[in-house]
Amino acid sequence: MSNTLSTYQKKKDFLVCVDSDGCAMDTMDIKHIRCFGPCMVTEWDLEEWKEAILTRWNEINLYTMTRGINRFKGLSMALQEIDRTYRKIDDLDTLVEWTANSPELSNDAVKRAIAEKPSSVILPKALSWSLAVNASINELPDSEKLPFAGVKEALSYAEQYADVAIVSSANLGAVLDEWELYGLLEHTDIVLAQDAGSKAFCIGELLKKGYSPDHVLMCGDAPGDQDAAKKNGVFYFPILVRHEKESWAEFMDTGLKHLLGGSYAGAYQDQKTGEFLRNLGG
Repeated sequence: MSNTLSTYQKKKDFLVCVDSDGCAMDTMDIKHIRCFGPCMVTEWDLEEWKEAILTRWNEINLYTMTRGINRFKGLSMALQEIDRTYRKIDDLDTLVEWTANSPELSNDAVKRAIAEKPSSVILPKALSWSLAVNASINELPDSEKLPFAGVKEALSYAEQYADVAIVSSANLGAVLDEWELYGLLEHTDIVLAQDAGSKAFCIGELLKKGYSPDHVLMCGDAPGDQDAAKKNGVFYFPILVRHEKESWAEFMDTGLKHLLGGSYAGAYQDQKTGEFLRNLGG
C-alpha cells in the first residue's frame, strides 16, 4: 500500500476510488457537529448567535449541494453569511480571495499564505481554527468514528477485481488511523488525502498510471466527488446521505458489476446521478 503517487503502480485493469468521511466512514456528521462548527464559534467569538450559526454550518457542509466542500471554502462561505447577518469579520476579503484562487487549500497552504501576507488578520485565525478542528477530531472516541455498514465487505469484494484508492480531502493522519483501526487499509492500494492535492487532481494522476477512464469508478457522497469524477471522464457511484448501508449493498450487488461488465455508462449512470441529486436537493 502506497501513500504517494510517485511510487504507485497499477496492478489491475480497473480502479475504484473511495472517499473517506461521509462515504466509507460514518465520521462526517460528528466531525462537523462536534468539531468544525463549534471551533469556528470559539475562534471568532460567536457564542451570542451559536445555535443559528451552527445550524447553517451543518446545512452548508452536510445536507445540501455544498456537502463535502473543502474546510476553508466552507469557512469562507459561513463567515461571509455571518459578516452579512450578525457582525463584521475582520479582513474577510483576504480569506475569500485566498479560497477562491489558491491552487491548494490546506494547513500548509495557509502557512505559506501567512508568510506572503504577514499583515493579514484572518489567515492566522483560519489556521488556528483548522488546527483546533484537527485536535478536536483527534479527541473524538474511536467508538464514535465507525465505518458504514457494508464498507469492509464491499472493499474486500472490490479488491478482487480492481485496484482500490482512497481519494479524500480529509487529513492524512486521520484517514490512516480510522481506516487502520477497522481493518479497511488492508483492502486498499494507495491513500491520497488532503496533502496529495484535490480529488480531481488525484484521479487525474491515477489515470496516468495506465487506467482507461471507462474502467475507473469514484465512490463518493458529495458534489465535489461527482465533480472530480466528471472532470476526469470517469464514472461516479453515489453513497447517499442517510442511505449509506443500502448504497454500499448496491455497490456490491450491482454497481461494480456494471463497471466490470462495461455497462455502467448510459442508463445506470443516469439513474445513479438522478438519485444523488434528489437526495441532496440538487
